[in-house]
Amino acid sequence: MIQLTPSAITELSQMLVTQQAAAGSGLRIGVEKGGCAGLQYAMRITQPEPADHLFSEGGVTLIVDNDSLAFLDGSTIDYVDELNDSGFRVINPNATRSCGCGTSFEPKNEG
Repeated sequence: MIQLTPSAITELSQMLVTQQAAAGSGLRIGVEKGGCAGLQYAMRITQPEPADHLFSEGGVTLIVDNDSLAFLDGSTIDYVDELNDSGFRVINPNATRSCGCGTSFEPKNEG
């Protein structure tokens, strides 16, 4: 299971309206090779595919493909808006370390 914080729900709701996303759209979060720690998060607004896992909370949907789920299960998605940086952040219990920018991580167990 993946959870969203209230600030992530608020921001995602606003993004879906601003981008005039089609009904059923949500935030797709995936894991791909790259980044300074080995794997990196990729996020975009999109429609779900038939084999995707959907996590709905607060009227918004998080979309995760099957390959990424093992790396993200148990995570919390937050949204931070700080002076020098803002965006969605993944609080991931499956990561042994994360890079300073928060977009890449090293998994505890290679999936």
